[in-house]
Amino acid sequence: MISALEALQRLREGNLRFVSDAKNSDALTSHARRTALTEGQEPFAIILGCSDSRVPAEIVFDQGLGDLFVIRVAGNIVAPSQVGSVEFAAERFHTRLVVVLGHSSCGAITATLEELQRPSENQSRNLHSIVDRVRPSVEGLLATELRHDHDALVHQAVRANIRASANQLRHGSEVIEQLIQKEGLRVVGAEYSLETGLVEFFDGLPPGT
Repeated sequence: MISALEALQRLREGNLRFVSDAKNSDALTSHARRTALTEGQEPFAIILGCSDSRVPAEIVFDQGLGDLFVIRVAGNIVAPSQVGSVEFAAERFHTRLVVVLGHSSCGAITATLEELQRPSENQSRNLHSIVDRVRPSVEGLLATELRHDHDALVHQAVRANIRASANQLRHGSEVIEQLIQKEGLRVVGAEYSLETGLVEFFDGLPPGT
């Protein structure tokens, strides 16, 4: 088991390799690696990310088989199944870092903003369940001057949604709360830039990191 801070540093280093096109060896996905993992797994980080096809966590962080426990859902929202998945990995594998990974120009965020501004009668109930989970974190932004600047509005909404999801994980589960208080679990928020490939960690970081 590695600490949350060690895991965070490993993710940062992997992301820099990805951005600079200096990826790790294929050994991380080799036959030998697959064989070794049949006996079990020890993922060093849990990633709750968006389902967007442009943001696969293992590639963005340059990690291999068995390194990350990845949960993906549109808008990186937090619903009971996501909370349960985080609890499972943190308890079963003693993983001590959880990253809520959003990204620039997120379709779920823009869809929510559009729905708030121009409600649609044809939206499916299932899609509406995603919008309803994003809505509380972004609705207030439409009452600010940001409503006149679409790009700035989306950027701030993406960040607000990430913070809200991270906060829900920290305070929406007794299991996770106990792991934070007693076992050193840390939940942080991060945003991936589609334009640069960089991941910026900005929420829940310890001082000086």
